[in-house]
Amino acid sequence: MTKVLRRTAIVALTACLVLSLNACGSGREYTVPKAACGVPLNEKALDPFLFDGKELRVTGGSVIETGTNIQGACRIGVDGKLVAHLRVDKTDKLYDPMDKLYAFRFTNREKMKDLPFAGLGALGDASSMVSAGCSGPKADFLIAIVSVDGQAGGDVAERRKHIQDFTLDFVPKVKKALGCTA
Repeated sequence: MTKVLRRTAIVALTACLVLSLNACGSGREYTVPKAACGVPLNEKALDPFLFDGKELRVTGGSVIETGTNIQGACRIGVDGKLVAHLRVDKTDKLYDPMDKLYAFRFTNREKMKDLPFAGLGALGDASSMVSAGCSGPKADFLIAIVSVDGQAGGDVAERRKHIQDFTLDFVPKVKKALGCTA
């Protein structure tokens, strides 16, 4: 191979590599905040639902500081597309997420077993709901609802596992932020 041919081949390969890398997308151009929605975020638990994009935005208020309201909600999105919707209700009793009244929230609802705190939980293909005691200054009980993009987080079995992992990380943080003693 001549020297000129070799240089031409190197330039052509380099150009192809640059073009292919640009065509593959630019990856995640945003950083995940340490806290959102009034609670610390665990980037590892949120990671399965994150996707490439330019901007991560948190909209809505805190799920904790709701003033006189009994409900707080916020949305985490990337480039306008839902990553997670988080909602916390302060209640006066423990509600069972497996009650038929809450079936509309789920696709393929199953009871969450072995919660690492006292409470009741249900898990679906793109959402979870946990009702737990609080006995704190801001609430007697709480309901935490987590909804994610139904296409993110892997196949359905993986997504369900990721939703459960995120929920089991989120609820104790909510309880701590609310000053729950139970």
